[in-house]
Amino acid sequence: MSRRWITNVRIAMESAILECGSVLIENGHIVSVVEGPSDSFNGEDGTERTDGNGLLLIPGMIDVHIHGASGYDMMDGTKRSVEAVSSACAAAGCTSFLATSVSSSLEDLLSMIDKVKEVTGHEPGARIAGIHAEGPYLNVKRKGMQNEAFLRHPDMAEMERIIGHADGMMKMVTVAPELPGGMEMVAELHRRGIVVALAHSDATYDEASEAFRRGASHVTHCFNGMRPIHHRDPGLVAAAFDQPHVSLQAIVDNVHLHPAVVRLMHRVKGPEGVVLITDALQAMGLGDGTYTFGGHEVTVAGGVATLQDGTLASSTVTMNEALRNTIQLGIPLHDAVAMASRTPAVILGLTNKGIIAPGADADLALIDERFGVVWTMVGGRFVYEPGAR
Repeated sequence: MSRRWITNVRIAMESAILECGSVLIENGHIVSVVEGPSDSFNGEDGTERTDGNGLLLIPGMIDVHIHGASGYDMMDGTKRSVEAVSSACAAAGCTSFLATSVSSSLEDLLSMIDKVKEVTGHEPGARIAGIHAEGPYLNVKRKGMQNEAFLRHPDMAEMERIIGHADGMMKMVTVAPELPGGMEMVAELHRRGIVVALAHSDATYDEASEAFRRGASHVTHCFNGMRPIHHRDPGLVAAAFDQPHVSLQAIVDNVHLHPAVVRLMHRVKGPEGVVLITDALQAMGLGDGTYTFGGHEVTVAGGVATLQDGTLASSTVTMNEALRNTIQLGIPLHDAVAMASRTPAVILGLTNKGIIAPGADADLALIDERFGVVWTMVGGRFVYEPGAR
């Protein structure tokens, strides 16, 4: 039996921060959470002990939207690219992620799915919680960095092939519902239990509202890649704000969203309705330079990724940086942690993740005062540990 006490930590609980406590882990799961310094836990019965030195222990974060990291793009069609993203996620305190595609040929998408399936269950770091298909059924008018050459109208026969190829791993699909066949695809994906997200869309308020009635429940990188709010033409965003069941993705990198907008999203939806994401491309963890992403040349300067015409092209932010940025904008710590962990877990139906409580998976990250990651644990096993415990 594997047992470990993590002692002397601040613990991010569901609705508050426990200022000093300890967590007992047994066979990959949390057995108990106790208050106090717990100095008495000294390795009895072979139980190991990890001193948290008063730092913050959070549930492992979950990134539902990431394309690449460390120089690797998951659309490369190689196992190494998927493994590199898994490792990079772990280094950022992320313990689960959705491998996210960009609009591409059907062949390239199926190849990406094949490699994700091969790595699943053998990840070196964060675990793969499924696949997020961002496109290809997106509106050219709001394409952002998506490659226009691969955008097409919703095709349920093609989508059936994609879903079948994914063998149950397709967990989220981003579509533009106003396109021909879009509403029918929204309804069918929802019927199959797949999270339907809207983005890269020119949907009006009424069109988006209809999509939400038919089962869409999520908005990909909210405010980006969609019709903007106008007081006589409120569009998709206002429709999402009007629907209590709809959750919103937020790229909190101090580029994609103004601080006031992040606070507005939190104020309207609460921590249970906003999800922190990276939307990262392969430049995450590498810095400035020139990259190829989605068939485009992308320049990263000062950490900001753009196409040649200045269009934003994903981000380079990590999950721990997004968490730090969110708190610096005035969002309470326990709410920000929930937005990075519990809320995405709920959306994906990961009932044993995103919380620190008895019975939950021991997916955890220890965070220092500057929101650097000291170590990351998945299923009770350290998967990122750059320094001695």
